[in-house]
Amino acid sequence: MALRIPLRSVVTGGPGAGKSSLITLAGNSGLVALPEVAREILQSPGGMEMRAERPLDFAKAMLQREIEAFEDSAGHSAPVIFDRGFPDIAGFLELSGLPVPPAVDRACRELRYEGPIFHAPPWQDIYEPDPERIQTWQEALESDAAIVAAWKHYGYDLVKLPLVPPEQRLAFVMRQMGRG
Repeated sequence: MALRIPLRSVVTGGPGAGKSSLITLAGNSGLVALPEVAREILQSPGGMEMRAERPLDFAKAMLQREIEAFEDSAGHSAPVIFDRGFPDIAGFLELSGLPVPPAVDRACRELRYEGPIFHAPPWQDIYEPDPERIQTWQEALESDAAIVAAWKHYGYDLVKLPLVPPEQRLAFVMRQMGRG
């Protein structure tokens, strides 16, 4: 008997679009919700400096953490929803003017998410910089465009999230995942 692979979904988009708030609510609603690995790296000692001074190393660190999270997700019986995924790394690199290394490209092509890929579009009314979210509004728009392009490049269709409060977004996500 084959093991059941859980539905793996992703919430993607530029910074400050409400992804983390949605992920937190999803985790409280029966989904396995995995936090954004980039933010975890940025919050660790030297993380901000690595992003600023060695973006390729930052991308490699994100890739390693994303691979670990992806592999660990196979052990869950409930659907898993990630805060960002492999193509986000490719989008970050492209936005930084760096080539996508073969390891990132391979992960994007071979480690596939089965569930809907939800796009949290830029939303200026809720956008707020913070210690890890250092982009201006214009840079956030550019980041979103690069990320969306990367997901599409790797063959994913994105489901645009409505610009509504987090609880209503969660209801939308749950319906899209056949759970609401």
